[in-house]
Amino acid sequence: MALSESVKNSLDEAEQSLRNALAYAARQERPMVCKEVAGLIARIESLQSTDDILDKLENRKPGDRGLFGDFFKND
Repeated sequence: MALSESVKNSLDEAEQSLRNALAYAARQERPMVCKEVAGLIARIESLQSTDDILDKLENRKPGDRGLFGDFFKND
């Protein structure tokens, strides 16, 4: 099940805000704060890309080899 548009939009807004916070933190906060904010950004991006991969796996047809074509064909 794909992420709904409202969830995608909210995650994009959160990522934008965190990037803004990271820019400010880089100038005046401890490195640990920057590390944690960057980690949150990475987790949001990971969530979105993992959801895309799961959607592709759920929607594949039986016997489908994906983008690899006959590369993994059993001889």
